[in-house]
Amino acid sequence: MSESFQSLSQLGLPASAGERFALGGVRGSTLPMLIAEAASGYEGLLLVITPDVQQAHQLELETRFFLEDAGISVQTFPDRETLPYDVFSPLPELVSQRLTILHGLQQQKRGVLVVPVGTLMHRLCPPAFVHGHSLLISEGETLDLGKMRATLEQAGYRYVSQVIEHGEFTVRGSLLDLFPMGSELPYRIDLFDDEIDSIRTFDPETQRTIEKVARISMLPGREFPTDETAIKAFRQNYRATIEHDPNVSIVYQEVSDGRFPGGIEYYLPLFFEETATLFDYLPDNTLVMAPTDITEATGHFDEMTGDRYELRAHDRERPILPPNLLFMDSDEVNASLKRHAGLLWQPMKIDERRKGIATVANLDARNLPPLAFNARATRPAGLLADFLDGFSGRTLFTAESAGRREHLIEMLAGFSMKPQLVDDWGAFIQSDSATCLTTSPVEQGCILGDLALIPETALLGERVRQARRQKRKSDSDQIIRNLTELHEGAPVVHEDHGVGRFIGLQSIEVGGETQEFLTLQYAGKDKLYVPVSSLHLISRYAGASPENAPLHKLGTDQWEKAKKKAAQRAFDVAAELLDIYARREASKGIAFPPPGDEYAAFAAAFEFEETPDQQAAIDAVIEDMQSEKPMDRVVCGDVGFGKTEVAMRAAFMAVMNGQQVAVLVPTTLLSQQHFNNFEDRFADWPVKVAGMSRFQSAKEQKAVMAGLEAGEIDIVVGTHAVLKPEIRFKNLGLVIIDEEHRFGVRHKEKLKSLRAQVDMLTLTATPIPRTLNMAMTGMRDLSIIATPPVARHPIKTFVHQWSDAMIQEAIRRETSRGGQVYFLHNEVKTIDNMGERLRSLIPEGRFEIAHGQMREKELERVMRDFYHHRFQILICTTIVESGIDVPTANTIIINRADKLGLSQLHQLRGRVGRSHHRAYAYMLAPPAKSMTADAKKRLEAIESLEDLGAGFTLATHDLEIRGAGELLGDEQSGQITEVGYALYTELLERAVKAIKSGRQPELDRPLDHGAEIDLGIPALIPTDYLPDVHTRLVQYKRIASAENSDELRELQVEMIDRFGLLPQPLKNLFALTRIKLRIQEMGIRKLEAGDAGGRLLFGEEPQIDFTTVIRLIQTKPDEFKLDGQDKLRFFGNFEDPETRIDRIETVLATLAA
Repeated sequence: MSESFQSLSQLGLPASAGERFALGGVRGSTLPMLIAEAASGYEGLLLVITPDVQQAHQLELETRFFLEDAGISVQTFPDRETLPYDVFSPLPELVSQRLTILHGLQQQKRGVLVVPVGTLMHRLCPPAFVHGHSLLISEGETLDLGKMRATLEQAGYRYVSQVIEHGEFTVRGSLLDLFPMGSELPYRIDLFDDEIDSIRTFDPETQRTIEKVARISMLPGREFPTDETAIKAFRQNYRATIEHDPNVSIVYQEVSDGRFPGGIEYYLPLFFEETATLFDYLPDNTLVMAPTDITEATGHFDEMTGDRYELRAHDRERPILPPNLLFMDSDEVNASLKRHAGLLWQPMKIDERRKGIATVANLDARNLPPLAFNARATRPAGLLADFLDGFSGRTLFTAESAGRREHLIEMLAGFSMKPQLVDDWGAFIQSDSATCLTTSPVEQGCILGDLALIPETALLGERVRQARRQKRKSDSDQIIRNLTELHEGAPVVHEDHGVGRFIGLQSIEVGGETQEFLTLQYAGKDKLYVPVSSLHLISRYAGASPENAPLHKLGTDQWEKAKKKAAQRAFDVAAELLDIYARREASKGIAFPPPGDEYAAFAAAFEFEETPDQQAAIDAVIEDMQSEKPMDRVVCGDVGFGKTEVAMRAAFMAVMNGQQVAVLVPTTLLSQQHFNNFEDRFADWPVKVAGMSRFQSAKEQKAVMAGLEAGEIDIVVGTHAVLKPEIRFKNLGLVIIDEEHRFGVRHKEKLKSLRAQVDMLTLTATPIPRTLNMAMTGMRDLSIIATPPVARHPIKTFVHQWSDAMIQEAIRRETSRGGQVYFLHNEVKTIDNMGERLRSLIPEGRFEIAHGQMREKELERVMRDFYHHRFQILICTTIVESGIDVPTANTIIINRADKLGLSQLHQLRGRVGRSHHRAYAYMLAPPAKSMTADAKKRLEAIESLEDLGAGFTLATHDLEIRGAGELLGDEQSGQITEVGYALYTELLERAVKAIKSGRQPELDRPLDHGAEIDLGIPALIPTDYLPDVHTRLVQYKRIASAENSDELRELQVEMIDRFGLLPQPLKNLFALTRIKLRIQEMGIRKLEAGDAGGRLLFGEEPQIDFTTVIRLIQTKPDEFKLDGQDKLRFFGNFEDPETRIDRIETVLATLAA
């Protein structure tokens, strides 16, 4: 029989090798608690094995929380993040982390090492290699640069011109820059003759030094040796182990030439006489903790490696090693585990002792009862209050961050619960308070003995962790109005005073209180000081180029005239636009029923986790399809951010409801790839997918046409051939357009006529300005996917003049890590000459050429070979702009980038960086003097916006660069130049709303931007709290633009997280904004208050019961008094600024009662 326990101290720990305890009932947060307790009581290393990488990561975070003040290290041994026999190599930073841990393990006296079972089963380099190839460099030592360079190259370090990543080094005169494995920052070693004068760390982004250090310890650059001896050993072992002819093998050829292709780690045994496993690195007295079903997990990994081996075993170009040379099998893992003492755990209780288990015990832990707050109940926190009343032990509430903690304190205080704040788990254990609260990554609560752990998810529901991420998604309007790019002299638009230049932020004393103002300079050097509370009246000027922005004169009617003229023009444009879209509004499309179980099963088959933005786009599309109005939505997401999956979900909805789907793509190659993707995704469903492009013969095309007319084909994927008049659909319900900007005007007109009848879904990375503007004026719905998939790195972008050395390095940097390169040369008649020139620069490279004038079949062969990595460098024209995805191609070089449009440059850059490797884009252009001003701006824009998800922001830059000329025709560009893009679209939006509701727009009426408030107390972001002017500006703007108190609270939570607890003036700013939102709802236009009282100025339509106002004046004449028809004065003691806000809120509550 098994016994029950609440603490490991009751059981003790297994002491001798092979002794095993089995623990049942271990679930939720009890597992990290037990690991922490075992680590605290054990004089040695604790190895914790998890079923997968995700659980390892979560367990590391949670265990660290329970061990925070114990001084015991908790780390995860990183996975390579590649599949067995993959053609990718892990990122240098992963290799660095792996080597650091391996190097430190044998000296480690205590600690916790978490490892996923798949990672544990990989064979590794032997410990002798890691220790034998480590170096220590100290200040004052002598160093021979020539020898050092040879040593670094032998250790697997790469020589480059500028050090950016782990494992790189460069020599410039007497300086040696070096990014050692295992180091957070690179180092700059300064030599005086051959003596080390100083060692400093530096920032790889800015290349500026940071601080001085005394010594560096260095690990090898790779997990295998790369010197001549190692290459010789590799060649011998290869010939002895692999039967195929080595001369056919790409891997053999590459390594023989001193290059190490992607996936070389899966040839690791060929570099060593004998490999090791993680168990060989562990100290003898290691205690192992693993799930009881570990054999099942190891068996699953065995099966996967076996399957992948069978699939790839017959590739003569890339022959692979049998799994037993690269991975441990289940039996080997079990044998290794038995050499150590072990603790096995499982969530279910254990009833009887199994063979080989010394002790069996069940943890006396319980799950939390339901405790969630219910806003609609008479006692919203009744469940929690009843639990706390009936629980005699101590309770710890946890929140995921400092900002959420503050929010939780506020909520609990509202229910008269005041837990004591503690710093960590240790502080809670030492505290005497019955209820405490702290920040912690723990996701699941539990009751263990007399302790209850309640995470915020148990009270507020599971949405907590996700809500923060979703809140951060970039609001499309915010991107345009964002002031991050504001620098001194930049033009801005003030909605009441016109276009001026931004001079800076200035603190000025007003009425004895310090306030922060934006200083703007207008024509004639006039200055305007704008309080930060009015920041919502200001937007970045986008229209003409910044230097040609039309500055207005203060105190004249020049701006009013310009605004009125633009409003009139906007009204005409709105009427014209509405004519097109009224047809769509009036016509009834298909209202699809809500998605059911089949849709849920289809969605569950998506192998990745949806990003928050992607999920929001999917939800919006599904909602549109359920409406009777035909959908017209633009999904704008950077290349590779998951737009296709949004389209797949929409297609599934349509097909399952008996409607046909047409997918339109701009190029034949892309149509083939989309066709394959749709076929794969719908393989398990009764859906017929057909392709329609030049790849099909005339006979095949006829069959497709007949199938569409008869309704036998559900989804057709093709180029503009699908738009031919002779193609008839039986019941077309959805049209999906990929990369709309590549279709011509004629095709767009055809699409426009379809818009009023069927659902339209447009996918694009950079919407062309006209599309963007329509979406922004609410004509077409816009979804932005700005969140990159996990582990995608931004693309490093460089603008350069042609340089042989730079091109050689760019290509070699990529090919030496096993990658491929696009070299774009957009001129067919000279492309062969360019090919010759590049071949002379990189004689060892394998090149092919692709352009639109080649025969279809030949072009297809080249692209297929490139995809399968049969050559390294593709010299091509812009034909690849909408081409197939090649995950191993992570460098693109664009020759004469100044001749291409911004949207094109962005699309082309998006061809690379489609895996978790760092990607590079080089824009080659002539000297700045010989480029047009527009070309210079385009290149500056693309270089500055290398963030993932920059496509949308780039399209707004495009608007400015083109002077918005083609936005809606040339007539508007004059208006936009005059008043700026943001204000023009606002006027247009207002005109659209007015016409829709049948009103004549009042062109003179100012745009409504809410109430004004002045309480005479300091309300600003102090400089010492947030020194960076840009960040301060953006936060001011976000606070001023908050639409409701929830948004304001989220913002407060975020600021506490990012910058620390709020100082009093910033708390005041949030309080003032909260009051402003409240008085806006009440229809109050202005609120002023001082020491002895204040006054309220009502708007045209106050939302207040005036009988309450009259009653107040009659019953409390000393406190309330009418001042004219639209003002109410109130009196009292408001001297103390600390309590002034509370008193004002009491006054407002009295009025609203």
